[in-house]
Amino acid sequence: MKNISDRNDNCQLSIVNYFPDLSPLQKEQINKLYSLYENWNLQINVISRKDFSNFYERHVLHSLGIAKVIQFKAGTKVMDVGTGGGFPGIPLAILFPDVQFTLVDSIGKKIKVVNEITNGIDLKNVNAIHQRGEDIDSKFHFIVTRAVGDMNEFYRWVKLKFEPDSFNDLPNGILALKGGDLKEELSFYSYKAKIFDLNNYFKEEFFETKKVVYIPVK
Repeated sequence: MKNISDRNDNCQLSIVNYFPDLSPLQKEQINKLYSLYENWNLQINVISRKDFSNFYERHVLHSLGIAKVIQFKAGTKVMDVGTGGGFPGIPLAILFPDVQFTLVDSIGKKIKVVNEITNGIDLKNVNAIHQRGEDIDSKFHFIVTRAVGDMNEFYRWVKLKFEPDSFNDLPNGILALKGGDLKEELSFYSYKAKIFDLNNYFKEEFFETKKVVYIPVK
């Protein structure tokens, strides 16, 4: 069996292979994430200890699955609702330095971790807020999440939080990392929701049932 270090090193290499245009700075920022999260996770548990051996695959690469669906253009404003320790927001912010990310969570200690991680990798395009996502007054082009439970309730929370101008390749909307059978959950949105299977982009077994759900708001 490969040890934890080997598994994470291999997945770091996979990230570079899946995203070959990463700059030296972006590679450095991604490389620093493991040790920073390892340190902070000992103090504030934001990632399951059992799951930490798969940090790069199940947290960093999973977050970057959204970037296989859309390449955010410069000037896009994105809110990550229920960001936890910063996923998918922090990996996406590394990949898209000209995009402004607002990471929101109702648990203050998780936002503390987000701030410490972004400071640790000198990430300038992230604003972390200790608040419930539905209470945020600002408007955004896209809202991302991987912590959402019921999509119907989530949609009601955020449907009025979108900018009227739309200039990306996809119209403004929700991008949610989900798994499993979504037929019943998305039945109300079946006429407009799009489901992107991440196993079409990533070869790792973890992604066999993982998806990005896109729901436009117009």
